[in-house]
Amino acid sequence: MASQARWPSPLRLPYRTGVTLATGLSARVELEVADADTAESFRSGDVPVLSTPRLVALCEEASCQALAGHLAEGCTSVGKRVQFDHLVPVSIGRTVWAEATLDRVEGPRLTFTVSVSDGAGLVAAGKVSRVVVDRASFLSRAR
Repeated sequence: MASQARWPSPLRLPYRTGVTLATGLSARVELEVADADTAESFRSGDVPVLSTPRLVALCEEASCQALAGHLAEGCTSVGKRVQFDHLVPVSIGRTVWAEATLDRVEGPRLTFTVSVSDGAGLVAAGKVSRVVVDRASFLSRAR
């Protein structure tokens, strides 16, 4: 059963943009592992297998897809925190899929449960936290 957001709806951000989100939003994205996705290519290791940074990016992509069409005009979400366990190596040529489900809405903070699987089972799992922001205000503060 999907829980309701703990904050009053619609959520009011400091810049007066109303956002209403409910838990249970989800998305799935797929990737066929290529040379560019490996630890060697990402410089996160020296083995030709799917890199942890690429897995994290795939999970963030799935969380963004889950929010597509659900944020107020002018708003976007940005990454805040990733808690992630990479469990098994995946070779070039294999297909993996990431799934993200919105589990918690606390004001502008959103927490997703994420997992990555392939045909043999679970590859990685964790949590991705994002924050809903006004795009223009956010970009004006970028260094």
